Amino acid sequence: MSHPFHRATRGSTVLVGSVLLVGVVVVLAAGVGVAVLDTAASTPDPVRPTMLSVSVSGGAVTLTHDGGAPLDVRTLRVRITVEGDALAYQPPVPFFSARGFRPGPTGPFNAASDPRWTAGERASFEVADTNDPALTAGDDVVVRVYDGETPLAVLRTVAS
Repeated sequence: MSHPFHRATRGSTVLVGSVLLVGVVVVLAAGVGVAVLDTAASTPDPVRPTMLSVSVSGGAVTLTHDGGAPLDVRTLRVRITVEGDALAYQPPVPFFSARGFRPGPTGPFNAASDPRWTAGERASFEVADTNDPALTAGDDVVVRVYDGETPLAVLRTVAS
């Protein structure tokens, strides 16, 4: 006896195999797509450079956070030179009262303030007469700001 469906069975095997192959390819493509999107979503945003500016008037040193990522002042170090000579006492930011500085710095440099320093905020302190060298009008002042050991900014100005 002949089998009338023999040819139809062979054709359906090829069809089923093709459908399964397409299904496997679709599942693999979906898996790769999910992995790529997950990796792209977990990649951190590039860090924007921090922009700071400084002004010195009398003994008051004012630093302005002009843009970039917020800073945690608890991890910052500020180093000041006047006419090339380092101040005998450097500001231990944040602080309220420190040797070589008048009490009560403003903004995030004040120990009682929010330690997060964001764009648009000013932080200032006043160098006391007991610090050396004294700040006088016309002096070249360089302020270096570090986040831990990483330099963030080197700011130069002339005291007014």
